[in-house]
Amino acid sequence: MAVDKSLPLAVVFGLLVGGLVYQFFLPDWYPALVIAAIYVGAAYFYLAYDLSLFGAQIKFADRSDKIGYAVGVFGLSVSPLALGEYAALQASAVAGIIVWVVGILTFLLLATKAAHREQPEPQ
Repeated sequence: MAVDKSLPLAVVFGLLVGGLVYQFFLPDWYPALVIAAIYVGAAYFYLAYDLSLFGAQIKFADRSDKIGYAVGVFGLSVSPLALGEYAALQASAVAGIIVWVVGILTFLLLATKAAHREQPEPQ
């Protein structure tokens, strides 16, 4: 999709996610705005570069790399719940943190895929 279309659509998507987070999970403008910005970035890379989030596969040849990756993914997946338990947050705040972490991971994966994507030669 062209940049002139993907950026406005990404902004709309990010503001929608931020608004929903503000309305239902974290009724504070600052974290909702941060989450909106993260999702604007992720949506931009998704739309501008025509990337698939679920099409990415990370493979390691070395067994110790596979174990390190598995431990890291496990830590990432349970860290929002651990933070919520530690801080004695309400369920809605924990859900907001989960949305935040998913956005961070999505943005980093899509931005990395876009940066490593081969650009066509100018003709």
